[in-house]
Amino acid sequence: QVQLVESGGGTVQPGGSLRLSCAASGNIFSIVAMGWYRQAPGKQRELVAVDSSSGGTNYADSVKGRFTISRDNDKNTGALQMDSLKPEDTAVYYCNTKVYRSGYGLTLYEYWGQGTQVTVSS
Repeated sequence: QVQLVESGGGTVQPGGSLRLSCAASGNIFSIVAMGWYRQAPGKQRELVAVDSSSGGTNYADSVKGRFTISRDNDKNTGALQMDSLKPEDTAVYYCNTKVYRSGYGLTLYEYWGQGTQVTVSS
């Protein structure tokens, strides 16, 4: 199994910054992609940013230029630096990863973190 633990959520004023972290542990051979999704009340979960081995980094248009995704392959960790936060960024943020597991060949597995609340409010 693989576990994802997120941290770094909280409440910040508009224009402020937060940094989310995600740590993956367990039976991981390699991480193919690590990304961040968010879900606001009454809305569907949406992709915020993803860092993949094959496709590089991609961002939702709404966060381009404000958010930065990063990944440390040696430590199996990822982060989302969020700057110039807006009230519309308020949501529960979820870490997502796609991995190859040791002993399971080329089967790709997907895992989700438990979610962390980000609130942007004055």
